[in-house]
Amino acid sequence: MKFEGIDIQRAMVVYAHPDDAEFGVAGTVAKWARAGVEVTYCMVTNGASGSDDPAMTREKLRDVRYAEQRAAAKILGVKDCVFLGYEDGYLYPTLEVRRDVARQIRIHRPDVLMTMDPTMRIAEDFYVNHPDHIAAGEVALRSINPDASTRQMFPELWNDEHLEPHKPKALFLAAFGGSGTVVDISDVLELKVKALRAHTSQLGPEAEEMVRDWAKRTGKPAGYKAGEAFRIVHLEEPEAPEKPARPQRKKRRAPTARPRRSTAAERTRRRRGGNSR
Repeated sequence: MKFEGIDIQRAMVVYAHPDDAEFGVAGTVAKWARAGVEVTYCMVTNGASGSDDPAMTREKLRDVRYAEQRAAAKILGVKDCVFLGYEDGYLYPTLEVRRDVARQIRIHRPDVLMTMDPTMRIAEDFYVNHPDHIAAGEVALRSINPDASTRQMFPELWNDEHLEPHKPKALFLAAFGGSGTVVDISDVLELKVKALRAHTSQLGPEAEEMVRDWAKRTGKPAGYKAGEAFRIVHLEEPEAPEKPARPQRKKRRAPTARPRRSTAAERTRRRRGGNSR
């Protein structure tokens, strides 16, 4: 499949919690999976902080959220879910986390890496971004340069695990403000909503309405009924378009010398046999 000039066979979504991908990029994931792209989810934390229920334990909630994420991924056509298991709410872009994400990128070798923009701190003056979102996005950026792409970065991945370096062709940063490149998800919006509903431990009845509204507002400027927006960073040099061959100019034939008209005196001499007299 080609998108924005990128040949995409494999994609990976690096995110912090179960349901992050469903809120942000699930429409694009469903669309690409339908087109034959192999999509892998790499969830960095265990989601174990997402409850105010005093009877809930972190271990129980972790298992519930893993199951919810697997169900949502199945709905979307995601090929594989990887759970790194870091503690929800305590994530930092440490060397250990960076190595674990780099390992998955080297294993799955995605053409496109999708994540949340770590520069986004506050959205629309009502939402403060979760620090785990920022940390997971930061780790994804560091995987591009240098963690997953450089042989001597985490050399144990190469020496001991025989994982060759890999650099994706492009990085897609989810842009919740609607700016950037908009993907038309009109035909898969219901799949996105269905996958979101799989996260029953987390969502109230307002979540579906909010996601539909986001999709509508994001798609509208591009003329779509529903959309998801991304800031796209092209990591490969685009191929220079071939210059059209110049039409060869026809060689101009040397002008043929026109005979000079003889003068009346010359004609007279010829008649007289060349005698000027």
